[in-house]
Amino acid sequence: MIKLQIIGNLGKDCIVKEVNGQNVINFSVVHSERYKDKQGNQKERATWVECAYWTDKTGVVPYLTKGKTIYAEGYPEAEAYMNKENQAAATLRMRVQTIQLVGGVGGETPQNQPSSGGSNFNQSSPASSYSSTPNNPVTSTAASVASDAADDLPF
Repeated sequence: MIKLQIIGNLGKDCIVKEVNGQNVINFSVVHSERYKDKQGNQKERATWVECAYWTDKTGVVPYLTKGKTIYAEGYPEAEAYMNKENQAAATLRMRVQTIQLVGGVGGETPQNQPSSGGSNFNQSSPASSYSSTPNNPVTSTAASVASDAADDLPF
């Protein structure tokens, strides 16, 4: 098993779609790092990860807005393709299993969760978390649906 963990900012507000009767929350996370090249020039590199969170617990949606900082954990998927300039390119994607809100613009973390039908929201912890567990039948069904039809991924 390969697991991917990322802390970064949301590039735009999340989008909720329904695919084969299951909810999927799509969002993109960017992680930026600064470094100096061999000549001593300051450089910045950004890595974007397209994320799909299959869940029936959509209570996290109001908090997944552009600029918010999150921690996401899941399984990586990579895709190589030819871009418009006919050059090789790649996309990094993640099938999210866990999301934690670790702050955002102004260091905000939600104090109250909207009613969402019982999601994993822990108000006593410093970071709010939402999780799909392996025992969740919706998650298992969504994963099997997605693995059966890889072309139907909502990215």
